[in-house]
Amino acid sequence: MSVAVTTDQTFDADTSKGLVVTDFWAPWCGPCRMQSPVVEALSEDLAGKVTFNKLDVDQNQETARRFQVMSIPTLLVQKNGEVVDTIVGYHSKEQLMQVLKPYLD
Repeated sequence: MSVAVTTDQTFDADTSKGLVVTDFWAPWCGPCRMQSPVVEALSEDLAGKVTFNKLDVDQNQETARRFQVMSIPTLLVQKNGEVVDTIVGYHSKEQLMQVLKPYLD
């Protein structure tokens, strides 16, 4: 499993079913580049349980604005389209697993 790209146009459809984590990032963001391999590793570990997406905030400002993303990286955790958690800043794989654990079925 890998991390899929989502956009302003596809975001709602991409996040409507199951547990979904969207990584709000930008190519120029150092902490985002550090977070990316952690998200990739989690997508492998949680394949079939969690869907992982990336959204470039420079290219998709509408969605970033809608969810009031002011700092990146921000990870938006949604279950069946509803936001259940927001994680701002770099976090380790272990820290992210602790946040996601209560939402895993």
